[in-house]
Amino acid sequence: MLISQCLSRASHQLAELSDSPRLEAEVLLAYSLQKNRTWLATWPDQTLNEAQLNEFENLLLKRIKGHPVAHITGQREFWSLNLTVNKDTLIPRPDTELMIEQILQLYPQEKNICLADMGTGSGAIALAIASERPNWQIIATDQSAAALQVARQNACALDLQQIEFRQGDWFQPLQGLQFDIIASNPPYIPLNDPHLQQGDVRFEPTAALVSGNDGLNDIRHIAAHAGAHLRPQGRLIIEHGYNQKQEIFDVFIENNYSNITQLLDISKNPRLTIGLKQ
Repeated sequence: MLISQCLSRASHQLAELSDSPRLEAEVLLAYSLQKNRTWLATWPDQTLNEAQLNEFENLLLKRIKGHPVAHITGQREFWSLNLTVNKDTLIPRPDTELMIEQILQLYPQEKNICLADMGTGSGAIALAIASERPNWQIIATDQSAAALQVARQNACALDLQQIEFRQGDWFQPLQGLQFDIIASNPPYIPLNDPHLQQGDVRFEPTAALVSGNDGLNDIRHIAAHAGAHLRPQGRLIIEHGYNQKQEIFDVFIENNYSNITQLLDISKNPRLTIGLKQ
């Protein structure tokens, strides 16, 4: 079977499962052949042998059963960085790149910025910022030792060694420290949200997704305590659910943040709230 035929068939099989079936088919085939997607596009008439087809079919079957592509390949691209991910970490989403864009825009040239990435998971936010701002001091925390192991592995693979990783629950590992920026993509899905039984999130760690009955327990905690860890004019930047805009705004107001900005993600849904310490 030709590469072009293989991709066409796989795309059809994934059509009802995925919003981007062709892309997923290409990623899986490239991974199984230990090539990249550019190679596939260059050699569409290359014939796959039986062993290659079997290997690809096995990967495709896992995807059809619902396993995330990132877990099948063990990799996910974020901010043009190739990150290792597994069952212990949240899979980085393109929507979270909005946070990176905003941080870089707000702090274009400063050389002495101190940033905390709370609930770092695979390290995506901290690593993306470190790749763009090598002089910044960055501390990344997570309560999960397994997730931090993945984040450290990614930092080592990318040679981004200026990040300090600390284990602990939210502000516990940050005692006595203050920052110019506290950034977090915390759990924000309500406990009984039906989306938890759909798609990739079924295979991701519940602790990285769920936060109480309304999804806001962790965000309330972060907003309430971040002020003590922010320098004057420091910013709290939080990612949240598409339908939580007003609730997050109210939480920021209740905790005396000013200059509150709320931004839309690539799908034009509310996704990010930024507040300034008064």
